[in-house]
Amino acid sequence: RTQNPQTQALRTMVEGAPLRIVYFGTPAFAVPSLRALIRSRHRVVALISQPDRPKGRGHQVVATPTKELAAEADVPVLQPTRLRDEAFLATIRSYDADLGVVAAYGRILPDALLAIPRLGMINVHASLLPKYRGAAPIHRAVMAGDEITGVTIMRVVAELDAGPLLATSTRPIGPDETSVDVERDLAEIGAGALVDVVGQLARGPIEEIPQDHDR
Repeated sequence: RTQNPQTQALRTMVEGAPLRIVYFGTPAFAVPSLRALIRSRHRVVALISQPDRPKGRGHQVVATPTKELAAEADVPVLQPTRLRDEAFLATIRSYDADLGVVAAYGRILPDALLAIPRLGMINVHASLLPKYRGAAPIHRAVMAGDEITGVTIMRVVAELDAGPLLATSTRPIGPDETSVDVERDLAEIGAGALVDVVGQLARGPIEEIPQDHDR
């Protein structure tokens, strides 16, 4: 349905202009956040995923979970092997993105890439930072017997998972739950928190809370 131009203009004043987003994510954990952004009023202009790799007994090359979703939604997909390659960086610049979103992409992003989106990059991290920075935060929380975990939306900086916090959402861990159970829920929780943060960024600057690095 076509919106009245005045209504659209008022909405833009209240909510901010829709953002153009480049999305970095590879496994199943990154799918709900990508889906939520695709369904939002914002526009995912490209997905950057790890390259497809052989899986299973037959070693057949299988598309990454995020690539499958992007293909369904007609979102362009890039799967670079070198993130510092100038041709790749030039392609990312050509999308004129306002914001970069990272969710379990699987590689550290170089400074040259972080500097491209106008509003920088944010990350969906599956722990309550600063606890469990780095890889496998869900498995580490379950193995440690933690009773609570969560998702942090944080700003991406050069140091791994050390950027300021934009939002957190918590989830209890049951005594008999596995990392599979927890990961499935955190992926959905993170998607909701991400869309909220993206909406806030569209309206203007938001509070960024520095991490307590001593923890």
